[in-house]
Amino acid sequence: MSKVLQINGAMPGLSYANISTEIISFLASYNLIPQLLSQKIIESAIAPITCTQAETSHALEQFYQHWDLTSEEKIQDWCLRYSLNREQLEVLATRKLRVEKFKQITWGHQIESYFLKRKRYLDRIIYSLIQTDNKSIVNELFFRITEGECSFAELAREYSQGSEADKGGIIGPVELGSITPNFAQLLYTSQVCVVQPPVAFGNSWVIVRVEKLISAQLDDFMRQRLLQEHFEAWFQQQLNQLSPEEKVWMGVNSKSAQLQEVA
Repeated sequence: MSKVLQINGAMPGLSYANISTEIISFLASYNLIPQLLSQKIIESAIAPITCTQAETSHALEQFYQHWDLTSEEKIQDWCLRYSLNREQLEVLATRKLRVEKFKQITWGHQIESYFLKRKRYLDRIIYSLIQTDNKSIVNELFFRITEGECSFAELAREYSQGSEADKGGIIGPVELGSITPNFAQLLYTSQVCVVQPPVAFGNSWVIVRVEKLISAQLDDFMRQRLLQEHFEAWFQQQLNQLSPEEKVWMGVNSKSAQLQEVA
């Protein structure tokens, strides 16, 4: 009996696709089945999205430039090589734009409120750090800094036990959301340019001083990033709806990689 790969209701528009054992083996040998399923999820979602004639023309120009299709003859040869007609070529050329339109239509109206909810974690911070497991010396270091006997940077280079020692204790800018929650809370509630008394974290004692807090801005780059976060969460939901067999084909650890390949 031939093996059958079923792509079911999780991907509207395809219903059932029966793929022969030979084709399955070929796709599997090149790890193409996860990409095939991922492509179908996204293609089904963006199918209703259309582009204006001007947008299509611009997308085609960019596509031709990318593939160095500098003449009508080269375009025809390229289409012939990949068995594409003009309509299919336009669908391929506008795919990225239609994905972006899908993101905007689906989540664009939520971005402002989502940004405000996430802002604290998107803010970036620059801080100085001394970390040591020597409890007996940490209070002395704090005293020497606050009394102006030595600079924070000097003592960080000499005593800090992390990679920050090479930079005089300076770390950042880093997003607060990328820092361990308890430590991020300490930084967030600290006054800028004020050395904080030693605090125990795990097996270490730390002295910190916030140098600068950089407030996140809802600019174009941030909008695109937040739209992408929504898109990735949506994509993960679609993967969760796959049948057990399809999940096996996708692979346990391939989900994020496949999204990067197809989006």
